[in-house]
Amino acid sequence: MSDIAIFLTGTGTGVGKTVAGCVIAAHWAAEGRNPRVMKPAESGCVLKDGRLVPADALALKTAAGDPRPLEEICPYTYEIPLTPAHAAEREGAPPDVVRIVAQVEALKKEGGPLLVEGAGGLLAPLAEGVLMSDLARRANLALVIVAPLGLGTINHTLLSVREAKRQGLAILGVILSDTTGEATPAAKRNPAAIAELCGADALLLGVIPYLAGVDEMMASAAPGTEAAGRLLRLAENLKLDMLR
Repeated sequence: MSDIAIFLTGTGTGVGKTVAGCVIAAHWAAEGRNPRVMKPAESGCVLKDGRLVPADALALKTAAGDPRPLEEICPYTYEIPLTPAHAAEREGAPPDVVRIVAQVEALKKEGGPLLVEGAGGLLAPLAEGVLMSDLARRANLALVIVAPLGLGTINHTLLSVREAKRQGLAILGVILSDTTGEATPAAKRNPAAIAELCGADALLLGVIPYLAGVDEMMASAAPGTEAAGRLLRLAENLKLDMLR
C-alpha cells in the first residue's frame, strides 16, 4: 500500500497549489520513493496540436518523474477557465467521480506516496452534486491546504480548515506560498498568525518562497535536473518529514 496519500487543495485559485505540489513531488522523487501524482480534472487548458494540454498536471508529472501517460494523470481536461463541473456544462465530458476514485484506489496499491491535486478550493464543484471535498472524502485522502502568504489569507485559511474539520476530513497541514515576492507586513506576520490560529487543527508546514519564473522552471524540473534542484531548494524550510 502507499505510504501516504494526500489531497492537495487550496484556499482558492492561483494560490500556489501546483508549485507546492511540484515541490512535494520533487522531494519524494529525490528520496527515491517513486511518487505518483494525479490531477483528476483541469480547466483553462491550452489547445496544442488538436489536444488540450493540462499544464498543472504536466508539471506534477515532470516533477514526480511519474512515467504514466498524461491522460491517466489528468483524465478530464477543459479549455474554458471554470470549475470542472461548470466547464463540462459547456464542453461536455463531465468528470466521472466513481472512475476517479477507482483510479486513486488503484494508485494507492502501487506503493510509494501519492499526491492528488484538486482544482480550486474544497468547495469548488468537481461534477454535478460533487465538490472537491467529496472526492477527498470518498477517496480517503488526507488534506494539505495551500494558501497565499499575503493579505487576506488568515480568513481564507481558517475557513478552509474549519470546513474540512466540519466534514470530518483529516488535515496534515498548511503550506503558505509566496506568490508575489512582496515583503508586506502581512507576509511577515501571517506565518506566525496561521500557526497560532490554526493550532493543533492544522500544522503549519512552512512557507514556499517566491521564485521568479517558477512556472517555466516547473515545465523542465524532471528528477535529477538543475530545475529539480531549484525546486528542492524551495522545500528547505518545509516540514515535509510530516508527509510520510
